[in-house]
Amino acid sequence: MRKLSIVCLSLMILAGCTKGVAENKVKETEIVVSPSIETKTFTNPIIDNGADPWVTTKDGTYYYTHTTGNSIRVWKSKTLTGLADAEYKDVWFPPTSGPNTSNVWAPELHFIAGKWYIYYAADDGQNENHRMFVLESVSDDPLGAYVDKGMMDTAGRWAIDGTTLQKKDGSLYFIWSGWEGAVNVSQHLYIAPMSNPYTISGKPVEISRPTYDWELVGNPTINEGPQVLLHEDRIHVIYSASGSWTDDYCLGILSTEMSSDVLNPASWKKGEKAVFSKTDQVFGPGHNSFAKSVDGKEDWIVYHAAKTQGSGWNRNVRMQPFQWNKDGTPNFGTPIAEGVPIPVPGGE
Repeated sequence: MRKLSIVCLSLMILAGCTKGVAENKVKETEIVVSPSIETKTFTNPIIDNGADPWVTTKDGTYYYTHTTGNSIRVWKSKTLTGLADAEYKDVWFPPTSGPNTSNVWAPELHFIAGKWYIYYAADDGQNENHRMFVLESVSDDPLGAYVDKGMMDTAGRWAIDGTTLQKKDGSLYFIWSGWEGAVNVSQHLYIAPMSNPYTISGKPVEISRPTYDWELVGNPTINEGPQVLLHEDRIHVIYSASGSWTDDYCLGILSTEMSSDVLNPASWKKGEKAVFSKTDQVFGPGHNSFAKSVDGKEDWIVYHAAKTQGSGWNRNVRMQPFQWNKDGTPNFGTPIAEGVPIPVPGGE
């Protein structure tokens, strides 16, 4: 509680309470004012167990999914901080036979041309047979029924972590992480045009492979988890680099102009340094997605990290706000440690 001094009598208030009226006797009145509302905060992690988090919004609702391994589960929440306790439904289970029975990884939920599409990686029990698959919603409810539209054509090569890019002209592209050949030597990022949300209509084009030291930790070497981030007239692809089982898992950036030919590898510029990486308290931060705050004024990154140093694939889900640099690139700062209070997203 605090006290404020008022320097106007009732008559002065009625008259306009102007300063410098010497003939009026000033009376000091004490008013008790309630304290201001304290800023609401949360702490990471927002979900205790999870990896490959994906979040999107439509009509004021957040929809979220992450890797479960044996199903595709979709959560819905009015707030980002409410995801952990949100309503959810398993919208798809793998078949008992075929190419997508096992190891269901990194699902993503996209609303395109009036329908929801879920892109996910799966195999037949053998990792070398991992491919991308897609589901199409029956209704406009992302927690409703889906039809299996089958395997994406990634030129018969190993593929995971598929996502979409839609340019302002309406053209649609698929971006994913895959092998160059039939052997697990290195994971590269590829892009290809799409004729509709479930059909790749052109040959894959490589846009990134591990080259810098911060991308080369672990064997095989890895670029994966591409995520599209649009800002003004620029396209950024934020991707994960180095082994996901290592403490050095981190995020890199590819950038190009909205007007560029995204199928031309020369159009893409790779950042020379990681844009989000480990600290002495946060290890293996990577595989992320992006969201706006409820009020639409803030940008947030949602990502997974190792629970402890050296814990590898034992991960949880975290989030924090980020800003923009003058050159139009995102500034994610450094990962905020567990237990540190963070103001909730605007509008919550």
